Amino acid sequence: MTSGVRPFLNGPGPGGEDSPGESSAGLRPFVITSGRVADDPDIGLETQVSALPGALHARLSPERRAIVQLCRTPQSVAEISAQLRMHFGVTRILVCDLRATGHLDVHVLQSDFPDPDTIMRVIRGLRSIS
Repeated sequence: MTSGVRPFLNGPGPGGEDSPGESSAGLRPFVITSGRVADDPDIGLETQVSALPGALHARLSPERRAIVQLCRTPQSVAEISAQLRMHFGVTRILVCDLRATGHLDVHVLQSDFPDPDTIMRVIRGLRSIS
């Protein structure tokens, strides 16, 4: 996991222990998202996102700040979800929020088929959460 970025949902760490300093302990996904669901069809599992200039200095919730920190380099939504140990649906909603507030740039694919590098990154992200 990237240094300085903490997981956000309850549950033991990879070795069965709780992660030290785990933030948002006990928060349910609907609390983090305020009960909302994502409605942006442009944001899927393989969608690449990156932080916009100034986003790292914005006042954001811990979950949103962690996403922005990860997105200093382009990341897929699946990778963000895996690295933060956050449910994909929650991650997608927070990415939608960050896009709407001008903190993240969403790179929408122009074709129906992502390039092989993107597919491999998504596969690595999925393997890391299993």
